[in-house]
Amino acid sequence: MARRLLLGCALACGATLIATPAYACGGLIGPNGAVNLARTTTLAAYHNGIEHYVTAFTFTGATKGTFGSIVPLPGIPTKVERGGDWTLQRLEREVAPPVPKGLFLDHTGVAFAAAPEIILQTKIDALDITVLKGGAFAVGTWAEQHGFNLPPDAPSVLDFYARRSQIFMAARFDAAAAAKRGQRAGDGTPIHLTIPTNNPWVPLRILALGKQGSEVIDADVFLLTDNVPAMLPQPVGGRNLASAPLATGMQLVRSERASASLMQDLKIDKGMGWMPKSMWLTFIRLAAPANTLGYDLAIDATGQNQPSLQAAGFPTGIAAAAKHIRDSLPLWLAWTAAGALTGGLLTTMLRRRLRTA
Repeated sequence: MARRLLLGCALACGATLIATPAYACGGLIGPNGAVNLARTTTLAAYHNGIEHYVTAFTFTGATKGTFGSIVPLPGIPTKVERGGDWTLQRLEREVAPPVPKGLFLDHTGVAFAAAPEIILQTKIDALDITVLKGGAFAVGTWAEQHGFNLPPDAPSVLDFYARRSQIFMAARFDAAAAAKRGQRAGDGTPIHLTIPTNNPWVPLRILALGKQGSEVIDADVFLLTDNVPAMLPQPVGGRNLASAPLATGMQLVRSERASASLMQDLKIDKGMGWMPKSMWLTFIRLAAPANTLGYDLAIDATGQNQPSLQAAGFPTGIAAAAKHIRDSLPLWLAWTAAGALTGGLLTTMLRRRLRTA
């Protein structure tokens, strides 16, 4: 996927954005109201026990049939709706302000498994959204029966997620409806899911589905949390770098209190009125070969600094986690990381035992 598409309006437009975002900042949304992002961009915002997960599904420009994506979810969403017009783009602008005018890019079958439970169905623009509950085989069978062309690694990837959560969202573009709406190749539709959960996590491994092992997966991940989040894997550039990083393809670019202008711009977008006055902004850039992307991003937003191994997709238990690390990293780095992980877990267990003694 191409590098991030530069957003075409001056930074000073942020003030005008509050009143007339579509008119004053044409670079934020296309003339047909569609999102234009050149790389995968995701927001996972967490407040009062609720995850607000915002992402965009991009229209490929096909003129026939249906096509789309499957996204694993940490829980059952209470609401699935069209995302705001400029939330993802505004976050991109916060970490990469526009360059001077003149340098912008132009925007031009038989089932062999029990059927999954249909939790929710809705239509948003040209997207048909279905939230499913079921195991990997059931969800995969449903997907194939409904026009999804699954790559050979789909069974293992779906099973990777189904072992932790059997909730999936299937999103299909209706090509005829997209063409009728005037959507062009590269246009996307933002989707906002409201998900009650103890702690959020961001699915990353799913981005490598069907990709060649050496193909680099580029993605931007934004977090908005009440407290400074603890993450697993810890991105390069973050805190606690005494041990070797488990995910060298993740870079922590920003970790700071969100600016007042960003909070104000986001809060007035569609579906974002729930936001408090102040939140912590974390921006992570992912650039990892597909064959190394065997994890998700686990987040502890409670301030207790205990992100879940299970939520990150790592095997639980010292021996299992150490084996996973050894299998996933270069030999010298794997043994260093495994030793650090083992020592850290043993230290945590000892501290807990001393506190309860």
